[in-house]
Amino acid sequence: MNPYILLRAALALFKKSPSELTPQQLAQATRQAQKEHELEQRVLNSVQAAMVIIPAAEIKDAYQQVRSRYEDEATFAVVLADNQLTVDSLKDALHRQVKVHTVLEKIAASADKATDVEIELFYYNHLEKFNRPEQREVAHILISINPDYPENSRACALQRAQEVRALLQQDIKQFADLALKHSECPTALQGGLLGTVGRGKLYPELDKALFELAANALSEVVESEIGFHILWCKKIHPAYTMSLKEAHSRIRQSLQDRYRMQKQRQWLASLPALSPQVKEHDYV
Repeated sequence: MNPYILLRAALALFKKSPSELTPQQLAQATRQAQKEHELEQRVLNSVQAAMVIIPAAEIKDAYQQVRSRYEDEATFAVVLADNQLTVDSLKDALHRQVKVHTVLEKIAASADKATDVEIELFYYNHLEKFNRPEQREVAHILISINPDYPENSRACALQRAQEVRALLQQDIKQFADLALKHSECPTALQGGLLGTVGRGKLYPELDKALFELAANALSEVVESEIGFHILWCKKIHPAYTMSLKEAHSRIRQSLQDRYRMQKQRQWLASLPALSPQVKEHDYV
Protein backbone atom coordinates (compact mmCIF):
# COMPACT_ATOMS: atom_id res chain seq x y z
CA MET A 1 0.00 0.00 0.00
CA ASN A 2 1.23 3.50 -0.85
CA PRO A 3 2.03 4.89 2.66
CA TYR A 4 1.32 8.51 1.77
CA ILE A 5 -2.12 7.80 0.31
CA LEU A 6 -2.96 5.65 3.35
CA LEU A 7 -1.90 8.52 5.63
CA ARG A 8 -3.98 10.96 3.59
CA ALA A 9 -7.04 8.69 3.80
CA ALA A 10 -6.64 8.18 7.56
CA LEU A 11 -6.38 11.90 8.19
CA ALA A 12 -9.35 12.68 5.94
CA LEU A 13 -11.59 10.04 7.51
CA PHE A 14 -10.53 10.10 11.16
CA LYS A 15 -8.04 12.98 11.60
CA LYS A 16 -5.53 10.40 12.85
CA SER A 17 -2.45 8.72 11.43
CA PRO A 18 -2.76 5.03 10.45
CA SER A 19 -0.85 3.89 13.57
CA GLU A 20 -3.53 5.51 15.77
CA LEU A 21 -6.48 3.78 14.11
CA THR A 22 -8.46 0.85 15.43
CA PRO A 23 -8.38 -2.29 13.24
CA GLN A 24 -11.83 -1.43 11.88
CA GLN A 25 -10.82 2.17 11.10
CA LEU A 26 -7.58 1.01 9.50
CA ALA A 27 -9.50 -1.37 7.25
CA GLN A 28 -11.80 1.47 6.18
CA ALA A 29 -8.88 3.82 5.55
CA THR A 30 -7.07 1.10 3.58
CA ARG A 31 -10.09 0.56 1.32
CA GLN A 32 -10.33 4.29 0.73
CA ALA A 33 -6.60 4.52 0.01
CA GLN A 34 -6.80 1.66 -2.48
CA LYS A 35 -9.58 3.42 -4.39
CA GLU A 36 -7.65 6.70 -4.41
CA HIS A 37 -4.45 4.97 -5.50
CA GLU A 38 -6.14 3.17 -8.38
CA LEU A 39 -7.83 6.39 -9.53
CA GLU A 40 -4.53 8.26 -9.28
CA GLN A 41 -2.76 5.59 -11.32
CA ARG A 42 -5.45 5.63 -14.00
CA VAL A 43 -5.06 9.40 -14.33
CA LEU A 44 -1.27 9.17 -14.50
CA ASN A 45 -1.49 6.48 -17.20
CA SER A 46 -3.62 8.74 -19.41
CA VAL A 47 -2.54 10.49 -22.60
CA GLN A 48 -3.31 13.84 -20.96
CA ALA A 49 -0.93 13.12 -18.07
CA ALA A 50 1.90 12.34 -20.47
CA MET A 51 1.71 15.93 -21.70
CA VAL A 52 1.95 17.48 -18.22
CA ILE A 53 5.30 18.47 -16.74
CA ILE A 54 5.39 19.58 -13.11
CA PRO A 55 8.13 22.13 -12.33
CA ALA A 56 10.52 21.17 -9.54
CA ALA A 57 9.70 24.42 -7.76
CA GLU A 58 6.05 23.35 -7.44
CA ILE A 59 7.04 20.09 -5.75
CA LYS A 60 9.41 21.98 -3.49
CA ASP A 61 6.56 24.29 -2.43
CA ALA A 62 4.26 21.33 -1.77
CA TYR A 63 6.97 19.65 0.30
CA GLN A 64 7.61 22.82 2.31
CA GLN A 65 3.89 23.13 3.08
CA VAL A 66 3.95 19.64 4.62
CA ARG A 67 7.27 20.27 6.40
CA SER A 68 6.03 23.58 7.90
CA ARG A 69 3.40 21.74 9.96
CA TYR A 70 6.12 20.39 12.25
CA GLU A 71 8.34 22.40 14.58
CA ASP A 72 11.69 20.85 13.73
CA GLU A 73 13.46 18.30 11.57
CA ALA A 74 13.61 15.70 14.35
CA THR A 75 9.83 15.73 14.84
CA PHE A 76 9.28 15.63 11.09
CA ALA A 77 11.66 12.68 10.71
CA VAL A 78 9.78 10.74 13.40
CA VAL A 79 6.44 11.37 11.67
CA LEU A 80 7.87 10.21 8.34
CA ALA A 81 9.32 7.06 9.89
CA ASP A 82 6.09 6.28 11.75
CA ASN A 83 4.25 6.40 8.43
CA GLN A 84 6.86 4.39 6.49
CA LEU A 85 7.91 7.44 4.50
CA THR A 86 11.21 9.09 3.65
CA VAL A 87 11.85 12.59 2.32
CA ASP A 88 12.31 11.15 -1.18
CA SER A 89 9.21 8.95 -1.08
CA LEU A 90 7.16 11.87 0.25
CA LYS A 91 8.37 14.11 -2.57
CA ASP A 92 7.55 11.39 -5.08
CA ALA A 93 4.04 11.02 -3.63
CA LEU A 94 3.56 14.80 -3.72
CA HIS A 95 4.71 14.87 -7.33
CA ARG A 96 2.06 12.29 -8.22
CA GLN A 97 -0.60 14.19 -6.28
CA VAL A 98 0.23 17.54 -7.89
CA LYS A 99 0.30 15.97 -11.35
CA VAL A 100 -3.09 14.34 -10.85
CA HIS A 101 -4.53 17.68 -9.67
CA THR A 102 -3.03 19.50 -12.66
CA VAL A 103 -4.44 16.96 -15.13
CA LEU A 104 -7.90 17.18 -13.58
CA GLU A 105 -7.77 20.98 -13.69
CA LYS A 106 -6.92 20.84 -17.40
CA ILE A 107 -9.86 18.49 -18.00
CA ALA A 108 -12.18 20.78 -16.01
CA ALA A 109 -11.02 23.81 -18.00
CA SER A 110 -12.57 22.28 -21.13
CA ALA A 111 -16.02 22.14 -19.57
CA ASP A 112 -18.86 24.11 -21.17
CA LYS A 113 -19.38 27.66 -19.90
CA ALA A 114 -22.65 28.55 -18.20
CA THR A 115 -24.78 30.74 -20.49
CA ASP A 116 -26.98 33.65 -19.47
CA VAL A 117 -30.06 31.60 -20.42
CA GLU A 118 -28.99 28.75 -18.13
CA ILE A 119 -28.31 31.21 -15.32
CA GLU A 120 -31.74 32.81 -15.70
CA LEU A 121 -33.49 29.42 -15.80
CA PHE A 122 -31.67 28.32 -12.66
CA TYR A 123 -32.66 31.52 -10.86
CA TYR A 124 -36.38 31.26 -11.61
CA ASN A 125 -36.48 27.50 -10.97
CA HIS A 126 -34.77 27.89 -7.57
CA LEU A 127 -36.11 31.18 -6.25
CA GLU A 128 -36.22 29.76 -2.72
CA LYS A 129 -32.42 29.69 -2.72
CA PHE A 130 -32.35 33.48 -3.06
CA ASN A 131 -34.86 34.32 -0.35
CA ARG A 132 -33.40 35.61 2.89
CA PRO A 133 -35.90 35.43 5.77
CA GLU A 134 -36.26 38.27 8.25
CA GLN A 135 -33.36 38.46 10.70
CA ARG A 136 -32.73 40.49 13.82
CA GLU A 137 -29.57 41.71 15.50
CA VAL A 138 -30.00 41.00 19.19
CA ALA A 139 -28.21 41.31 22.52
CA HIS A 140 -29.37 39.84 25.81
CA ILE A 141 -28.72 39.76 29.51
CA LEU A 142 -29.23 36.46 31.34
CA ILE A 143 -29.90 36.02 35.03
CA SER A 144 -29.90 32.28 35.67
CA ILE A 145 -32.07 30.32 38.08
CA ASN A 146 -30.22 28.01 40.48
CA PRO A 147 -31.99 26.92 43.70
CA ASP A 148 -28.60 25.98 45.21
CA TYR A 149 -27.72 29.67 45.54
CA PRO A 150 -30.08 32.05 47.41
CA GLU A 151 -29.25 34.97 45.10
CA ASN A 152 -30.26 32.81 42.12
CA SER A 153 -33.53 31.47 43.45
CA ARG A 154 -36.36 32.07 41.02
CA ALA A 155 -37.74 35.00 43.00
CA CYS A 156 -34.33 36.67 43.45
CA ALA A 157 -33.32 36.10 39.83
CA LEU A 158 -36.58 37.63 38.61
CA GLN A 159 -36.15 40.64 40.89
CA ARG A 160 -32.57 41.21 39.70
CA ALA A 161 -33.68 40.97 36.05
CA GLN A 162 -36.47 43.47 36.64
CA GLU A 163 -34.05 45.88 38.33
CA VAL A 164 -31.62 45.66 35.41
CA ARG A 165 -34.43 46.23 32.93
CA ALA A 166 -35.54 49.32 34.85
CA LEU A 167 -32.03 50.75 34.50
CA LEU A 168 -32.07 50.00 30.77
CA GLN A 169 -35.40 51.76 30.34
CA GLN A 170 -33.73 54.90 31.64
CA ASP A 171 -30.77 54.57 29.26
CA ILE A 172 -30.50 51.68 26.81
CA LYS A 173 -26.95 52.76 25.96
CA GLN A 174 -25.95 51.16 29.27
CA PHE A 175 -26.72 47.72 27.83
CA ALA A 176 -23.13 46.59 27.19
CA ASP A 177 -21.94 47.76 30.62
CA LEU A 178 -24.88 46.17 32.43
CA ALA A 179 -24.45 42.95 30.46
CA LEU A 180 -20.81 42.78 31.50
CA LYS A 181 -21.77 43.43 35.12
CA HIS A 182 -24.88 41.27 35.48
CA SER A 183 -25.25 38.76 32.63
CA GLU A 184 -24.32 35.14 33.36
CA CYS A 185 -23.98 34.26 29.67
CA PRO A 186 -20.51 34.10 28.07
CA THR A 187 -21.75 36.79 25.65
CA ALA A 188 -21.43 39.26 28.53
CA LEU A 189 -17.84 39.84 27.40
CA GLN A 190 -19.22 41.06 24.04
CA GLY A 191 -21.80 43.33 25.62
CA GLY A 192 -24.40 40.57 25.54
CA LEU A 193 -24.38 40.42 21.73
CA LEU A 194 -25.91 37.22 20.35
CA GLY A 195 -25.50 38.36 16.75
CA THR A 196 -27.95 38.37 13.84
CA VAL A 197 -30.45 35.53 14.05
CA GLY A 198 -33.43 34.23 12.13
CA ARG A 199 -36.58 32.66 13.50
CA GLY A 200 -36.16 29.39 15.37
CA LYS A 201 -32.56 29.96 16.46
CA LEU A 202 -33.26 30.88 20.09
CA TYR A 203 -35.30 29.29 22.87
CA PRO A 204 -38.98 29.42 21.82
CA GLU A 205 -39.85 32.02 24.47
CA LEU A 206 -37.00 34.27 23.38
CA ASP A 207 -37.77 33.74 19.71
CA LYS A 208 -41.38 34.82 20.18
CA ALA A 209 -40.43 37.87 22.22
CA LEU A 210 -37.65 38.98 19.86
CA PHE A 211 -39.74 38.86 16.70
CA GLU A 212 -42.49 40.93 18.30
CA LEU A 213 -40.11 43.81 19.11
CA ALA A 214 -39.59 46.96 17.08
CA ALA A 215 -36.09 48.00 16.14
CA ASN A 216 -34.05 49.37 19.06
CA ALA A 217 -36.70 48.12 21.50
CA LEU A 218 -36.27 46.36 24.82
CA SER A 219 -38.26 43.25 25.76
CA GLU A 220 -40.01 42.55 29.00
CA VAL A 221 -38.21 40.09 31.26
CA VAL A 222 -38.60 36.74 29.47
CA GLU A 223 -38.25 33.39 31.21
CA SER A 224 -36.68 30.37 29.50
CA GLU A 225 -35.60 27.01 30.87
CA ILE A 226 -32.24 28.47 31.94
CA GLY A 227 -33.38 31.71 33.57
CA PHE A 228 -34.56 35.24 32.91
CA HIS A 229 -33.55 37.25 29.85
CA ILE A 230 -33.74 40.85 28.74
CA LEU A 231 -33.58 41.19 24.97
CA TRP A 232 -32.55 44.23 22.99
CA CYS A 233 -33.57 44.13 19.34
CA LYS A 234 -30.82 46.35 17.98
CA LYS A 235 -31.73 46.15 14.31
CA ILE A 236 -34.22 44.45 11.98
CA HIS A 237 -33.12 43.03 8.63
CA PRO A 238 -36.37 42.55 6.63
CA ALA A 239 -37.03 39.51 4.49
CA TYR A 240 -35.34 39.95 1.17
CA THR A 241 -35.18 38.26 -2.23
CA MET A 242 -31.93 38.66 -4.16
CA SER A 243 -32.49 39.89 -7.71
CA LEU A 244 -31.29 38.01 -10.77
CA LYS A 245 -28.69 40.72 -11.33
CA GLU A 246 -27.35 40.31 -7.77
CA ALA A 247 -27.39 36.51 -7.99
CA HIS A 248 -25.93 36.30 -11.49
CA SER A 249 -22.24 35.85 -10.63
CA ARG A 250 -23.06 33.45 -7.78
CA ILE A 251 -25.19 31.26 -10.06
CA ARG A 252 -22.58 31.36 -12.82
CA GLN A 253 -19.91 30.13 -10.42
CA SER A 254 -22.18 27.41 -9.04
CA LEU A 255 -23.11 26.14 -12.51
CA GLN A 256 -19.51 26.37 -13.70
CA ASP A 257 -18.32 24.31 -10.73
CA ARG A 258 -21.00 21.73 -11.53
CA TYR A 259 -20.00 21.56 -15.20
CA ARG A 260 -16.33 21.25 -14.29
CA MET A 261 -17.07 18.36 -11.94
CA GLN A 262 -19.28 16.65 -14.53
CA LYS A 263 -16.52 16.95 -17.11
CA GLN A 264 -13.99 15.42 -14.72
CA ARG A 265 -16.33 12.56 -13.83
CA GLN A 266 -17.08 11.79 -17.48
CA TRP A 267 -13.39 11.80 -18.31
CA LEU A 268 -12.48 9.61 -15.32
CA ALA A 269 -15.22 7.14 -16.27
CA SER A 270 -13.72 6.89 -19.75
CA LEU A 271 -10.27 5.85 -18.47
CA PRO A 272 -9.41 2.16 -18.81
CA ALA A 273 -9.27 0.12 -15.61
CA LEU A 274 -5.89 -1.02 -14.35
CA SER A 275 -4.77 -4.53 -15.15
CA PRO A 276 -4.39 -6.89 -12.15
CA GLN A 277 -0.62 -6.87 -12.67
CA VAL A 278 -0.45 -3.08 -12.38
CA LYS A 279 -2.65 -3.07 -9.29
CA GLU A 280 -0.55 -5.70 -7.58
CA HIS A 281 2.71 -3.93 -8.45
CA ASP A 282 1.53 -0.53 -7.23
CA TYR A 283 0.19 -1.71 -3.90
CA VAL A 284 3.31 -3.56 -2.84
